[in-house]
Amino acid sequence: MAQRASKKQTGVTESQELHTLNGQGELAQFLMRSGAAVPNSGRLLFVCIGSDRSTGDAYGPLVGSLLKERGWPHVVGTLEQPCDAHAVEAAVLKAAAMREQAWSIVAIDACLGKAASVGGFVAAHGPLLPGSAIGRRLPPVGDVSIRGVVNLFGPKAYGMLQTTSLHLVMEMAKQTAAAIDEAWLDKPQMG
Repeated sequence: MAQRASKKQTGVTESQELHTLNGQGELAQFLMRSGAAVPNSGRLLFVCIGSDRSTGDAYGPLVGSLLKERGWPHVVGTLEQPCDAHAVEAAVLKAAAMREQAWSIVAIDACLGKAASVGGFVAAHGPLLPGSAIGRRLPPVGDVSIRGVVNLFGPKAYGMLQTTSLHLVMEMAKQTAAAIDEAWLDKPQMG
C-alpha cells in the first residue's frame, strides 16, 4: 500500500511515495517491479547501512552479510565491515561513481515507525537519508531504498535502536535477502 510517512521516521525526501510492505512476499513484489528498470542484475550495488554495535541498527549489516553469503559480489556494509555513520559518506561517493557507469544502487537501512509497522518494510523508488531517525545529517543514497522498521519511533530513538529484539532484526534481514534473491533470480556472476 502506498502512503506518505514521516520524513524523520523513515529517512526519505518529502516527495517520495512510500510503500509499506508486510513480509518477504510483498517486499519481493516491490523489488520485482523495481527490477524491471534494472536490465543487468550484475550491475547492482547494495549499500547496507548501519552498525554492528546496536541491535536495531544492525539490520543493514546483517542484510549485507547475508547477501555476500548468497553470492552477491557488490555489497558495501556487512557485519565484518559495517557502513556506519563514519563510513557512509565514502559509500555514497562510491555509489555515485558507480551510478555514473549505469549501475543501480539499492540502499538498505533500519528505521523506526508506528507499532503496526514494526517488523515490516518501507520501500521507495529513490534515496534514503541514513541516520535521520536519530538526528544525523548524512548524504542521501540509493535509486531504490528499503527500510526495515525495527522498533517504535519515540523521543529516545537511539535507545529504541539499542533495545530492539535481535531475533526480530535477524528475521527481517533473512526476509530482505530472500526477497532480493527472489526479485533478481539471475544472480550476477562472481568476479
